[in-house]
Amino acid sequence: MPTGQVINATELVEVRGAFDKLLNNMKPNLMQDDEQDVERAYKLAVEAHKFQRRKTGEPYIFHPIEVARICFEEIGLGPTAVICALLHDVVEDTDVTLEDIQSMFGEKVAKIVDGLTKLDGSYNAENLQAENFRKVISTLVVDVRVVLIKMADRLHNLRTIDGQPQHKQIKIGAETNYIYTPLAHRLGLYKIKTEFQDICLKISEPEVYNEIANKLEQSQADRNVYIQEFINPLHPELGLYNVFLNCLIFPLGLNCQLLPERQSTFRY
Repeated sequence: MPTGQVINATELVEVRGAFDKLLNNMKPNLMQDDEQDVERAYKLAVEAHKFQRRKTGEPYIFHPIEVARICFEEIGLGPTAVICALLHDVVEDTDVTLEDIQSMFGEKVAKIVDGLTKLDGSYNAENLQAENFRKVISTLVVDVRVVLIKMADRLHNLRTIDGQPQHKQIKIGAETNYIYTPLAHRLGLYKIKTEFQDICLKISEPEVYNEIANKLEQSQADRNVYIQEFINPLHPELGLYNVFLNCLIFPLGLNCQLLPERQSTFRY
């Protein structure tokens, strides 16, 4: 049984709030059985991780909830992937077994969770990067959602990497650049690829990153005008097909997506 500072009542309220926000966003297209399974996965994850905390001191359960949110909101995966994201660390880090997962959620979920567990367990910092890349690619044979959930896991770890010591940040950044950035590009996850590149540059070459970021900030107003002038003529034509443009500006890049919805956005 894991030991540590158990999650307290105040933290449980915050955790439940984070999960409810995700669940409410999913509900419009969620079948009742799927909603019940997502709820059960959440409760199992909270119980399994209740003694664990991240380097920042916050309850560990916030991590799988955020990975699940990224899977749903930023990658566009469905309830099965959300369930697997909530459970992606329970077999490796807690007393929950793969048999428990299969008994509660079925073979499909157990297979994906097993793929995630084996992927984490097989990675070795001493291996050649090419070998580690091969292991990641091999999980595509199991289920592409294994890699996509792992991508979401890596993205959240990068977003919260400030809590890690510098040597670990450099290792994670190098691994991301070699394995996950090109894989995100190949899978069409261009927004995630851009964020991987931004954070990895900030880790490996902070002075270069800051110099570029400062120059971009100084020219931001002019670039916004230029980009808006480029985008505006596209809206009427795309609107004829009920497709609209969503543009996101990152510190070191611009990412645009075509969305099948009746609203375009231009966000930072």
